Amino acid sequence: MTDTLTRAPVRPHRPHLVSGPATGLLLAALAVALVAALAAGISAGSVTLPLGQVWGVLWAHLTGRGAQADPLLSQVVWDLRTPRVLLAALAGAGLSVAGVALQSLVRNPLADPYVLGVSSAASLGAVLVPALGSAALAGTLGVTGAAFVAAMGSALLVYVLAQRAGRLLDSWLVLTGVAVGYLCTAATTFVQLQLNPTELQGMMFWLMGSVAGASWADLGVPALIIACCLAWLFLQARALNALLAGEEAAIAVGVPVAALRIGLLVAGSLLTATVVSVVGGIGFIGLMIPHMARFVVGADHRRVLPVSLLAGALFLVLVDLAARVADRPDELPVGVFTTGLGVPFFLWLLRRRSSGGIDAT
Repeated sequence: MTDTLTRAPVRPHRPHLVSGPATGLLLAALAVALVAALAAGISAGSVTLPLGQVWGVLWAHLTGRGAQADPLLSQVVWDLRTPRVLLAALAGAGLSVAGVALQSLVRNPLADPYVLGVSSAASLGAVLVPALGSAALAGTLGVTGAAFVAAMGSALLVYVLAQRAGRLLDSWLVLTGVAVGYLCTAATTFVQLQLNPTELQGMMFWLMGSVAGASWADLGVPALIIACCLAWLFLQARALNALLAGEEAAIAVGVPVAALRIGLLVAGSLLTATVVSVVGGIGFIGLMIPHMARFVVGADHRRVLPVSLLAGALFLVLVDLAARVADRPDELPVGVFTTGLGVPFFLWLLRRRSSGGIDAT
């Protein structure tokens, strides 16, 4: 397995499907598709609502004009479904951008918050808060803070253990990340066994990933953190592009590689921890979406970042829609779908990488 994970040579001029002005058209198409998916996500559910009524409720709340909608309809559309689909979009966008940051950190398309154990560690930190109660973590860090500390600790541990003679090894990175992820999963299972059956059932559903029960209060912190991390990554886009050619080449053009890598580690961990703290563990989005974005628009981070952001948001909104309608009136965790798609994708990516079909970025 070590040989299959060895870094392939970087090919900066790798052909891609969309370039130049067409990138703007792609972004516009993704934005339109996202709006359509959001509308479908608000309309569909255990009971499907006509789009006309949905738009009427949204228009009345956004503008304060129009006829007063039925109170029950207004509650379903505005208080239940709209925050849910918006949170799904934010979570998908955040995990995709986290994937871009972590893959840039290690120059490896196999890197991902889930594969590297960051997501599992964040889940452990988040679970510890309700398990230990206000006397311990709840009164100090909170769910997001505990998830961030655990995610950062896991990422640092994997980063340190994956180095040999001061050099980061791809094979050790993935293997160490998997090992740390299993350790965090085992610890999370132990914590779950301390809960009563009612708490355990809800925790199990949350750990598989779910945006059910989302409220407007859940949107502010993820939106702010995603915006800040995305802005910082955009400012570092040229440095990230230079890093594609290797540390030596990046240093030669004046990139502070050590500081950049620390920033990428913090950004990826913060994004992952924030998303996990509100929607639970949703795997493989940070693996699939950035790789697809690079396949379509190339390796330039000025294009990869916005495409990954919109594509990740669109993907999770559609996955959540499928989770709600696949077994109506029951609902499935979205992590079931993302893992079902992500594992075959990871194996395919690993196979292509072992045969030299993809590069390090």
